[in-house]
Amino acid sequence: MAATSRDAPVPTAMPDLVRDHLYFGDVNDAIAALTASLPDGTDITHVLSVVSSASISFFTDYRPGLSLPAEEVRCVVAGEDGTPSAVAPGRLMRVVERTGEGLRVTRMAVPLKDTEEENLLDHLEPCLDFIDEGRKAGNVLVHCFAGVSRSATIITAYLMRTEQKSLEEALESLKEINESVCPNDGFLDQLKLFEEMGFKVDTSSSLYRRFRLKLLGQSYKVGEKIGNHVFEDDPGVARQPNPTQELSGKEKALKTAYRCKKCRRIAAAQDNVIGHTPGEGNSSFAWHDKRKGHTHNKEQDCSSLYVEPLKWMTPVEDGALEGKLSCIHCGARLGYFNWSGIQCNCGSWITPAFQISKSKVDLTREV
Repeated sequence: MAATSRDAPVPTAMPDLVRDHLYFGDVNDAIAALTASLPDGTDITHVLSVVSSASISFFTDYRPGLSLPAEEVRCVVAGEDGTPSAVAPGRLMRVVERTGEGLRVTRMAVPLKDTEEENLLDHLEPCLDFIDEGRKAGNVLVHCFAGVSRSATIITAYLMRTEQKSLEEALESLKEINESVCPNDGFLDQLKLFEEMGFKVDTSSSLYRRFRLKLLGQSYKVGEKIGNHVFEDDPGVARQPNPTQELSGKEKALKTAYRCKKCRRIAAAQDNVIGHTPGEGNSSFAWHDKRKGHTHNKEQDCSSLYVEPLKWMTPVEDGALEGKLSCIHCGARLGYFNWSGIQCNCGSWITPAFQISKSKVDLTREV
């Protein structure tokens, strides 16, 4: 039998009110919201759960004897909508369901662990949109397990987007309400990236692509199989143009390309190039705020380009740790790859590295 306000523990403390109709708390606050009104009589209509499991059983496992009815509305897995992300296709992204007494609460559950390596960025915008929708319809509670890191990250991002606050300003605003909030360092890095992309997740941005490549290197390091989904399309494969359709940013970028000097086949488009900060060692692939003057002029002196893994790079697809990169058309040596990293002549250590020597290609700008 489902828990009701009569047999569920009566909540004695309120979750933190962050803004009108927006609350912030932990797993106990969530259980209270799903089984009864808040102590002041407020009804929570929407719950955003950012915990290790998306299943409603997360709550019943935590509190034996508790029973919560649930009716699934929607289940979203990575890749089904064609949106590029750093998440492997088929992985559960979120579940939306009706739950609580009388199925009165709309809950969105996002399965995330509180680790520095966890990719929260690709879940961020759906979470923020859910909060927006919930505040318009009623009252929203955002929670994780302890109400310290994951949910604090989501709330901070929400304040950044809705109030155009910097990361520092938004986090300080939240700490004025609850001084114990403390997003882990990995989440803070992703919030900074979110700020630098203009308070949105721009998957076409070079900043996002550096982030994606960094996650890819971490996955390889821990022994995860690198699937074909991580390889970008071969820019040398001719595409049939659609005269009625405007070119995308990536298609326009194909007009600036790097061609094999021997056979003239395109090896990489400008959009495939991942910039780095010269001479900054292991941090060279970290994202930087271009608005704050982090320029890359010295990179023009680098003897190599570093690109995303591309579908013509068959040795990479075969799973090798390192190896040569040769032109798929004529076999000419173009560069080298190493999942453990390569040191650029500028001093930066690029990890992982998919390197094309500038001396082996010509830069072409086609009209």
